[in-house]
Parts: sequence; C-alpha cells; structure tokens
Amino acid sequence: MLEPQADRVRTLEEWEEYWQKDNIGFHIDHVNPMLENNIDKVLNGRKGVRFFFPLCGKAVDMKWLADRGHSVVGVEISEKAVRQFFEENNMTYSEEAAAGVPGAKVFKSSEKSISLYQCDLYDFSSSVEGQFGAIWDRGSLVAVNPQDREKYAALMVSLMAKDCRYLVDNLLYNPTLYKGPPFFVPDEQLHSLFGHCCNIELLQAADALTDRTRKWGLDYLTEKVHLLTPKS
Repeated sequence: MLEPQADRVRTLEEWEEYWQKDNIGFHIDHVNPMLENNIDKVLNGRKGVRFFFPLCGKAVDMKWLADRGHSVVGVEISEKAVRQFFEENNMTYSEEAAAGVPGAKVFKSSEKSISLYQCDLYDFSSSVEGQFGAIWDRGSLVAVNPQDREKYAALMVSLMAKDCRYLVDNLLYNPTLYKGPPFFVPDEQLHSLFGHCCNIELLQAADALTDRTRKWGLDYLTEKVHLLTPKS
C-alpha cells in the first residue's frame, strides 16, 4: 500500500509557498483534540515537561502547553508561520541567529518558555537544545517525504530523553485515491520505524473524514494517535 506514494516529494520551497499563499488547511485554530484527550498519558504525572514540536507551523497547542507551565521548542521552515504564531497569540518575542544551526534563526517568546527555530528540520539535532521529555507529532510524520521517513524517525529517536513520551498522529486512507500530503502512514510502518527502540501503544482512533478531505476523493480517513516510549 505504500507504493502509490513512495516517490512523492514536497520541497521546502513548496511548503513555504503554502504559507505565503495562506494555503494552510492543515492548521487548526484551536487546541488539537487528540492532544487534549491524551495529555495526561503524555505528562504521566510530570510537571514542567519540555516538549518538542517538529514542523510546528503556528500550532496553538504550543501556547496551550506553555500556559500550563511546560516549555516548548519547535522547528518550522516558514518564517511567516513563526511570526504569525507570536503575533496571533499577542506575544512579544526576540529574534536571533541560532547557535549551532548555520543560517537558522530562533524566535523566543518574552513571556513564555517557547523557542521556535526557523530552519530545515534535518539541520536540527540534540546538540542544539538537548533531549526532550515529550514530542507532539501532529501532521509531521505524515508531511515528510515518504522516502525520508527513516531519517526522520532516527532524528526523533535521537531527541527522546529516557523518560520521553512521544505522541504521534498518523492517517490511514486509500493511497491510490489521493497523492498526499498528508501522506498515508500505516501502523505497520510506524512499528518498523520505531518498534526496535520504542514501545508503541494505540491511544485513540477516530473517523477524520470531513467535507475538506472528501474533496480529495477519499472514501474513508482514520486518524490514529499512538504513544511511543523508549524501551528500557
């Protein structure tokens, strides 16, 4: 089932263009229900957890977590998305060159513990911000080019602290009907990417077919959220 999308590629320039043209149907303007419903499982009784947001866009989830005393580090290629996040949430912020990531900038909230790196995700590493106690992967694994998934998974694993709890959202549909992104990521591939080093637990599955996604030609769309924790 992976074959129809195996060679699909979206360039960084194309992703930037989506933002420039406000073609961002993937953005939701409220806290993601999958995060809200499962936050206790992610926190696992911990306070002040450091969250990593790959391909963060301007997700309001970041402020929601920061308001609850957690800290957030995100990576996003679009500078417009990063600036909009702070501006739309009425947050003042600083901007500086990112140490350890050539050509990148980091934008930091003045009020909350939120740092957003504007760069290619694969230029980011644990040498920049260390490891994290949680990762919220909503729309990231399903957005990276299918041929890059192993590289992506290796990066995520390298960013996981020993107590990390990684919440990952994947989508199931018939990939012969729609080219993506978001791309089809079957459970089997999730297990092949992460199963060697992580325990994988299904937390929630939901029908995600909407008027918007029906226009893609889909007859079903299932959204699943799994919790990944490092094997001891």
